[in-house]
Amino acid sequence: MPNQLTISELSAKLANREVSAREATQACLDQIARVDGQIKAFISHDAADALAQADAADKALAAGEKKPLLGVPVAVKDVLAVKGQPLNCASKILGNFVSPYDATVVEKLKAAGAIVFGRLNMDEFAMGSSTENSAFGTTRNPWDTSRIPGGSSGGSAAAVAAQECVASLGSDTGGSIRQPAALCGCVGLKPTYGRVSRYGLVAFASSLDQIGPFTKNVRDAATMLGVLSGVDPRDSTSVPQPVPDYTKALTGDVRGLKIGLPKEYMIGGLDAEVKAAVDVAVKKYAELGAEIVEISLPHTDYAVATYYIIATAEASANLARFDGIRYCQRVDGADPIELYCKTRGAGFGPEVKRRIILGTYVLSSGYYDAYYLRAQKVRTLIRNDFLKAFETVDAIVTPTTPTAAFKAGEKSGDPLQMYLSDIFTISCNLGGICGMSLPCGFTANPKLPIGLQLLGKPFGEAMLLRVAHAYEQATSWHQETAPLRRWSSGRERKLD
Repeated sequence: MPNQLTISELSAKLANREVSAREATQACLDQIARVDGQIKAFISHDAADALAQADAADKALAAGEKKPLLGVPVAVKDVLAVKGQPLNCASKILGNFVSPYDATVVEKLKAAGAIVFGRLNMDEFAMGSSTENSAFGTTRNPWDTSRIPGGSSGGSAAAVAAQECVASLGSDTGGSIRQPAALCGCVGLKPTYGRVSRYGLVAFASSLDQIGPFTKNVRDAATMLGVLSGVDPRDSTSVPQPVPDYTKALTGDVRGLKIGLPKEYMIGGLDAEVKAAVDVAVKKYAELGAEIVEISLPHTDYAVATYYIIATAEASANLARFDGIRYCQRVDGADPIELYCKTRGAGFGPEVKRRIILGTYVLSSGYYDAYYLRAQKVRTLIRNDFLKAFETVDAIVTPTTPTAAFKAGEKSGDPLQMYLSDIFTISCNLGGICGMSLPCGFTANPKLPIGLQLLGKPFGEAMLLRVAHAYEQATSWHQETAPLRRWSSGRERKLD
């Protein structure tokens, strides 16, 4: 079926007219109808619009047009603006808000010929690690529907793993692409801060957020990154770095490269099966000719605390705009203060409220220097740890997550344990470097994916993809697919 193909496989079949864009899109829509009643990766989708895009792509293919994603169905996280589509951030507060414009990354997808469809579920305003904080219900892991898919981009990872789209977009503030990619057994790439425009991304923490792709293999990630990257005058934080052809970096050769193994990441609490899988992956790199070098990232222990000060502070400022005045669902009050309180009280979920309160506290008079300013100083130390390490190594390898996917509800009553799910991914965002997760094995019983995290120097995505591709080509983990046969039919959810 076309929905089960990779981008490169589908593109080849589309170019040879072995399959049409309409057939590929219909296959995705059929799969959504078949399985999404259980997975709940999609909040909504507009089948008629998707098929209209597919018909336009077929005309372009018939005319001989060549674009990197022509006719490829790509779904997007519900935090990215798509003109004429709902934009809810998985929250009640935005009500029936419809985006009046396209995010830059959506413009780029459309310019590359992609069929952009569907709103993917997520933790509300991207705040969470399990996609249990959504106002639209919990997304489930395609490998075991009793378990979470990770977060906050859980819908984006689950949709790719469940073959409901060929690729998807997510956002990563502290691991929200890499962690769900690891738990759902797909490839997730978080680019360097400034590599991809954030225009049209609803902000959580503006100095940490970055948009990136979920794909079925590393080559597809390279293709997607090439489409998404580039400077954007509408985003002052995007960096005018040249965009290479990332697919040319996929040589399969890591001989002579130095790969760093940070001792701080092999901690107590790391699941034995996860550790064993990562150890085997490291040995595979050695067999492929890479030199494994033990390195130290000494300020790693401070990453979680630093992140939850900076991220919540920025969130409290960014979410102040959701007040029921300019847009949003409004709950009327006797005066503006009561209106604000009732609107925000009814519209935000408990995790978002928790983070707004914490962020407001660390920015308040008397606490700014003690918390926020100090956290920024520690953030600099964490970044410097990475920059020093990259003076001697070409990439860094770590586990993506401390465990495989946990049961739904298992950690929802303990926010601290939930926050620790991102312990290995947070430092990458604080340092502004690039990182990705790819499959490196499975737990035994039940069979659940394990992710290998690779970290690269700022704007070192080409080297990162080269290292990832070499491992992928030497193993077969990426060829494993979630057991679709055991899913029952679900009710399709559509836009009104």
